[in-house]
Amino acid sequence: MAGHSKWANIKFRKAAQDAKRGKSFTKLIKEITVATRLGGGDAEANPRLRTAVDKALAANMTRDTIQRAVTRGSGDISGAVIEEILYEGYGADGVAVLVECATDNRNRTVGEVRHAFAKHGGNLGTEGSVAYLFDKVGCVVFCEAAAGEAADEERIMEIALAAGAADIDSAEGMIEVLATPQNYPRVQQAFKAAGLAPHMSELIQRPNAHLELRGEPAEQVAKLIDSLEQLDDVQNVFTNAIFAGEA
Repeated sequence: MAGHSKWANIKFRKAAQDAKRGKSFTKLIKEITVATRLGGGDAEANPRLRTAVDKALAANMTRDTIQRAVTRGSGDISGAVIEEILYEGYGADGVAVLVECATDNRNRTVGEVRHAFAKHGGNLGTEGSVAYLFDKVGCVVFCEAAAGEAADEERIMEIALAAGAADIDSAEGMIEVLATPQNYPRVQQAFKAAGLAPHMSELIQRPNAHLELRGEPAEQVAKLIDSLEQLDDVQNVFTNAIFAGEA
């Protein structure tokens, strides 16, 4: 499917930037708590929790802190319930934006998200207004240049297809494997069993079409995304925007 490599490349660069500056412990703790509440506290039986724990460990979070988040998600520690909310909206030039949040206060979160949209030339939409422009998929990315022989495309393709991956694409020194949310844990486990460590592996909202931006609209959307990502309740921001020069 055309466009996979472009999306993978942009998403990978952003993931590298996130790793460099370190994702907020607050956001990681919320993800662990929500993942536990939805799928249980056993990381081996809960792929989402396992992914969240791996990210937390990579960010140097202590195991005690991780365990407290798991315990809270299991309901063994009293406190406000953290829930997931998906907000949909538009940026400059009608760009679609999805905002995944984890919050214990809906009113606070929607106010902050709405303010960010308004401040940067966008507006918050209604449920279903842009979600249809995205597909939720499991995305696993290998970087050939850094992984060397471990990222052999033929081997990755063989493992991915055997595990039920939906598609594979290779371009610009990167190999991207896509899987349905249902098969994503199986694909993850297959690579782990084979001793292959991807550079990025997570569930994403992948746009089924892109809108290229230039000039002022591009600057506005970039600022909107940055503003949203700085909010403590925002876990992920996805857009169908492609900024000129990133293709």
